[in-house]
Amino acid sequence: MRSSSHTMQASVLGMLLLANGAFMVAAPEAWYHAVPTVPDTGPFNPHFVRDIGCAFATAALGLLWFARDAAARPAALAASVFLGLHALTHVWDLLAGRESVEHFAVDGVLVILPALWAGWLARPLRSTI
Repeated sequence: MRSSSHTMQASVLGMLLLANGAFMVAAPEAWYHAVPTVPDTGPFNPHFVRDIGCAFATAALGLLWFARDAAARPAALAASVFLGLHALTHVWDLLAGRESVEHFAVDGVLVILPALWAGWLARPLRSTI
């Protein structure tokens, strides 16, 4: 059984991800310049930013659905898979020398922590039976 804290946390994370995704879709160039590490990844591509914004919005909706209905755990798990794979891409770039430690420190907060948080929230809970 999940706690009201899990429900609140899924709501908060879902709203943060939805805000980010909406910002990416609605104002891709402003988003590109607002996140300090993004311009270091390559030239601005509005289509690419919007595509990823749609993925963030989809993950957000999965978490928000789960916040309202525990039976939506598969949607939350799918959201956490996207966020986790996205985080692993950043880890891989660090290990391959394509990302600096300073850059990764920002990614730790903006990419890695949300992925870990979503995975923790979406994890199947042990049955008490």
